[in-house]
Amino acid sequence: MRRRIALIMAIVLCTSMILAACGKKDAASVVKDLDKTVSKMESYHGVGSMTINTGAEPQVYNVEVCYQAPDFYRIALTNDTKDVTQIILRNDDGVFVLTPHLKKSFRFQSDWPENQGQVYLYQTLAQSIVMDDSRQFTELDEAYVFDVEANYKSGSLARQKIWLNKKDYSPSKVEVSDENANVLVSVDFEQFNFGHKFEKDYFDMERNMTSYEMKSLPTMAQGKLQETPAHEHGSKATTDAASKQEKANSNEAPKQEKAANEEANQETTQSKTEEQGKATTEQSQQSEPNGKTDAPEAVDDSGASETDGAAEEKAEPTAAAPTETAAADKQNEGFGVIEPSYTPAGVKQQSMSDMKLGDLNAVLLRYSGEYNYTLMESRPTEKTVTAETGSLVDVVELGFTNGILLGDKQKTLHWTNEGVEFRLSSSDLTKEEMIKIARSTAGELGK
Repeated sequence: MRRRIALIMAIVLCTSMILAACGKKDAASVVKDLDKTVSKMESYHGVGSMTINTGAEPQVYNVEVCYQAPDFYRIALTNDTKDVTQIILRNDDGVFVLTPHLKKSFRFQSDWPENQGQVYLYQTLAQSIVMDDSRQFTELDEAYVFDVEANYKSGSLARQKIWLNKKDYSPSKVEVSDENANVLVSVDFEQFNFGHKFEKDYFDMERNMTSYEMKSLPTMAQGKLQETPAHEHGSKATTDAASKQEKANSNEAPKQEKAANEEANQETTQSKTEEQGKATTEQSQQSEPNGKTDAPEAVDDSGASETDGAAEEKAEPTAAAPTETAAADKQNEGFGVIEPSYTPAGVKQQSMSDMKLGDLNAVLLRYSGEYNYTLMESRPTEKTVTAETGSLVDVVELGFTNGILLGDKQKTLHWTNEGVEFRLSSSDLTKEEMIKIARSTAGELGK
């Protein structure tokens, strides 16, 4: 009897081991299935939070990620502390970086995100797993965990851990670390669905600019439209009017601003001449309050064209005048000049000048030495900026907001923070140095 019981137990144990072995997957089989998932993928929609620890203080963003084959993307990043939402959009018209509450948009031609990975994009995560032959693999109760090389342009990001749900290989968590295993970026997905249905105009720029008050745009779920309050959709007439006005104004950049900006950039590159006249400059600065000197009107020379954004249809003149005056006064409100806490070795601030961007007040900080560059600061204006080429400097790289790098020989990095628009222009600064300078403006108090 004892022998029979022992035999039965042995058979049960062997059967359990065989069944367990059949249901368990190794790294190679998971990678193979993951590759198939990406190749057959038509769309996805994910919602979660992202924490960035690359700056002085952690920055937390609500993230909404949308993709529709073959190459439509919409990423909404919301900082609840600052009450600011930025949208990265790609459609047939190009790549856009939208700041809807400022009615400001940048458009440029780029193959983003193919040319630069993003921690919140499924394609980037899957590719990093598939391409890393030295990947480390762990199986948990409900997830597969991969430890792989981080495939990002930021040199400080070395490795990343990716948690994939066993059921459908959707991401649940990502942690990106530096060489010392310090977690610099983490993403936690609350939900992530493949095969999501989007409305026809979901990736349209105009719609995203006029519907920014919504936490997320309405989508199609299981064949039915998810309802959103009508007042949050914005007026279609307003959208059409804005589009027509922007097109009408696209070729009306003021010649005086362009000429003045060229003059400012020429002065920036003539650092040797300025160094010779340094004594004279310092004497002049001492005679002016706060070290500021008068300067002509100027705008940045980044190879981009800017047009005033029209947000409303024309109203009666008597009714529109107070609104327009109030808007102009708000844009010309004074602001504390923010000086970067970082300057490259061998570089010194040369001057600080009051300037004009059309009717808008601005300040130009000029630096010279090993590198020569200018930093222009102003209140943000309602504009559409269009460039033939450009690249996204995303919030992970900058640490506090999204930026846009325009130009080739003469580069200009644009970003907006705490109600101030910055334009860092140079012909010899590297992208890495530009990012360091931009980062050092975050958290600085205006003077």
